Amino acid sequence: MAGTEALRPAMYAITQLVGSVIELYIWIIILQVVLSWLVAFNVVNTRNRFVYVIGDVLYRLTEPVLGPIRRFLPSFGGIDLSPVVLILLLVFLKNLIVVDLAYLAG
Repeated sequence: MAGTEALRPAMYAITQLVGSVIELYIWIIILQVVLSWLVAFNVVNTRNRFVYVIGDVLYRLTEPVLGPIRRFLPSFGGIDLSPVVLILLLVFLKNLIVVDLAYLAG
């Protein structure tokens, strides 16, 4: 039992790190969705270099995960539900990992 007690702080730190990374990625997805709406409704323009760079970074961070989800989901007439599905999956994963690691840590 002495060995498992030494692992508790490490497990807690890993749990917190994984949870924080998942939360950060959820915010990146939300930012990408909001920016895409702003561009679609012509509130911001991608000819602005700053807007273009931010949009490109957010796209590159989210598209590798959202692309396969888009191919899996049926078409909803122009409405992209893949960010919602991804956020739900990430929240489920976060809860699963945090609860399981916290349980294992004792």
